[in-house]
Amino acid sequence: MMTNSMWTLTPGAMTLTDLRNVWERPAPIKLADSAWPAIEASAASVRAIVAKGDAAYGINTGFGILAKSRIPDDQLEQLQRNLILSHSVGTGELLSDAVVRLVMLMKIGSLARGFSGVRPVIVETLVALYNAGIMPAIPAKGSVGASGDLAPLAHMTLAMLGVGQVRVNGELADAAEALSGAGIAPVVLAAKEGLALINGTQVSTALALHGLFMAERLLEAAIVAGALSLDAAKGSDAPFDARVHEVRGQPGQIATARIYRELVAGSAIRASHLVGDERVQDPYSLRCQPQVMGAVMDIIGNAGRTLLIEANAVTDNPLIFGGEIISGGNFHAEPVAFAADTLALAIAEIGGLAERRIALLIDATLSGLPPFLVREPGVNSGFMIAHVTAAALASENKSLAHPASVDSLPTSANQEDHVSMATFAARRLDDMAHNTAVIIGIELLAAAQGIDFHRPLASSGHLEHVHEQLRRQVPFFEADRFFAPDIEAAKQMVIKGTLSASCKELFTALHQ
Repeated sequence: MMTNSMWTLTPGAMTLTDLRNVWERPAPIKLADSAWPAIEASAASVRAIVAKGDAAYGINTGFGILAKSRIPDDQLEQLQRNLILSHSVGTGELLSDAVVRLVMLMKIGSLARGFSGVRPVIVETLVALYNAGIMPAIPAKGSVGASGDLAPLAHMTLAMLGVGQVRVNGELADAAEALSGAGIAPVVLAAKEGLALINGTQVSTALALHGLFMAERLLEAAIVAGALSLDAAKGSDAPFDARVHEVRGQPGQIATARIYRELVAGSAIRASHLVGDERVQDPYSLRCQPQVMGAVMDIIGNAGRTLLIEANAVTDNPLIFGGEIISGGNFHAEPVAFAADTLALAIAEIGGLAERRIALLIDATLSGLPPFLVREPGVNSGFMIAHVTAAALASENKSLAHPASVDSLPTSANQEDHVSMATFAARRLDDMAHNTAVIIGIELLAAAQGIDFHRPLASSGHLEHVHEQLRRQVPFFEADRFFAPDIEAAKQMVIKGTLSASCKELFTALHQ
């Protein structure tokens, strides 16, 4: 919960709202006082196992296929340090600060459940880094999503050792210097601690949560854009009648149909063609919006439930239960991979349906609007090539939506012989989301153009406010001009969630 801007983390009790807030903005955190006894008890269990001298995986043995190698007690600290150094093999662009915040928060929460065998100083150091705004430099690529997100979490742990680079206020810095400047002492890892830090699904889950929160914004903006397109094309609101959706019973469909009804309610444009309109039915991209977007809402909700469970989970290995150590496989990120794959389907379908509405609006035979939404087509190309961009991005998303979870490559000399590929499954959601945000942005511009062609008739109160917000950023397309900045401005309104802000109360079901 938030108290005087300090967020108190109770292990195992985070909500999606908590996670969404952390993703959106940095805020200081503290661990609930009730968590510390369990952390200390778990660390004491590891000390007892080491003192007893029996071989225990991850404590006094090698790792993976090297688990049969017994490590002498005087080399256990070196074993843990070597583990971090050898596993820091990530590549590619660095994860964003928003994603890294989620990674660190979930790792803190997981270790603080008291089943991982780390000392309190490990959790304290992670909290101190988080609160100081010292974000470990974590390359995005290098995890197969089983045995945990080993490489990216090793890069996170490097920062705790004062090795490598970190990011402070968006700028790269030497980890040792950043820790020194913040008064944070680098840690020396004890038995089990390195493995506890790098085993787990926190990176793939953070990336998937990023995709989830982006998908929520895309869904909101696409529903608003779709309603605006419906009015621009003088479509019928009859298909959104509550009775149609109640007899099918799909909850997302019922919820989105209600949102569409409220968005278009009171439109003078709609009233203008209630009589004398020869059309019997609208194309599916207008008429079937509740059926498609409702299904999208449902799978976003399902993914959110899975990812919330994972965000609160203990996913390292082995785990400590009292004085007993059990080697299991909670690090296998198959639930995250499946959730990410379904989010990819949702994001692709949001963009695919929006692209079809753009195609409808620029086609004078379907929309009744000027060709390519410009007054003098021919000398002006209008929205012709903007639609081509939307089509290109929709096509790209179709390839990116191919499930990652069905792939597996054995690693670690076939000890880790089935992996989830969850980290890529989640990582590609950002590219897909940005593609879809552009498509929705283009649709918003096209639909607003259509509304302008219907003047002096007004749309509904909700949609007129959306139109006004958009026109503050992008003027009416009177004649051909440098169009890319307009599209970027509309995209940013989608990405930031500002366009649907005036309709926010309609979307509360998304954020439960």
